[in-house]
Amino acid sequence: MAAAAVGAALALACLPLGVLPQLACAVLDAGCPDQAPRGRLPQVDRLTPVQVAQRGTYVALGDSYSSGEGVYELDGQPVNDGADRCHRATGSYVPLVAKSYHFGGGTAFYACSGATTSQILSGQYGQRPQITRVDRSASLVTLSIGGNDAGFTEVLTGCIVKLPGSTACVEQDAAVTRRIDELRPNLTKVLRELRVRAPDARIIVLGYPRPFPQEPTQSVDNLSAADQRWLNGMTRRLNDTVGAVVAEFDRAIAAFGGPGSVEYVDAYEAFTGHEVGRPQPYLNGLRVDMEELRVNARSYHPTGDGYRRFADLVTQQIAAGPGRPMNNFRIVTP
Repeated sequence: MAAAAVGAALALACLPLGVLPQLACAVLDAGCPDQAPRGRLPQVDRLTPVQVAQRGTYVALGDSYSSGEGVYELDGQPVNDGADRCHRATGSYVPLVAKSYHFGGGTAFYACSGATTSQILSGQYGQRPQITRVDRSASLVTLSIGGNDAGFTEVLTGCIVKLPGSTACVEQDAAVTRRIDELRPNLTKVLRELRVRAPDARIIVLGYPRPFPQEPTQSVDNLSAADQRWLNGMTRRLNDTVGAVVAEFDRAIAAFGGPGSVEYVDAYEAFTGHEVGRPQPYLNGLRVDMEELRVNARSYHPTGDGYRRFADLVTQQIAAGPGRPMNNFRIVTP
């Protein structure tokens, strides 16, 4: 027995350097070097706001402030089927946003002039409802809505077509306030339907700009300084209502840790220094077709510069995000 032990010791002593640790590892499972695991688990990454927006299709919905009404008649050709009825124009902010980011699923532009919240869901001019253009492939939805629910076209007409010195403009206050209050449940319904169709998407709702200087000093288009201040105030009330609905909706998404977001862009001060009556306005003033004696639809809609300003607001919001972490994730396999 002793001889066998001595023989084993001598044999081990004659082994080359480095073999002993290998032998111990193989036989005794001791002294083995640290090794990387043979397989790594997939990694879950939280997406940035820009990554969320760009993953799929950009779908642009809304009313005339999104369709491009203010520059429609200057356009070379309609952008797609039905654009001639909805006055969709390449001069809108939508094509500019589409050029600023690469959207994996491309862009679908279906905003329609005159749209109300109910028409977003039911359709206009025999066209498919705008809401049906949204599905799970949508990663970004932009939307301007509410002005037609408040009846702003009719309100503005009533303010312009009046006798000098009349108070007919501000006498609409109660009716407009009521319509703006009624907007809340209708806008919530639109947002809820968008979330059902595109639960992972970012939804950006764009407000309206103040049409007149904050402190107007002269009449414009038969609108007195008092009329202009009132119209500014109604725009502020409308924006505050839309913004409050959007904020409440997004808080609910965040509270349940849901993906996607609903975000509001307050455009009220966006045209400051370029309101109607200024030397370089971002809104068209009153336009009248003298041959037909009617108000042109471009009136009080953004000019080309106005839509470029809107594009800046939207692209900045895409980059900034909702002001909270996104709950959108991707799995990265090693």
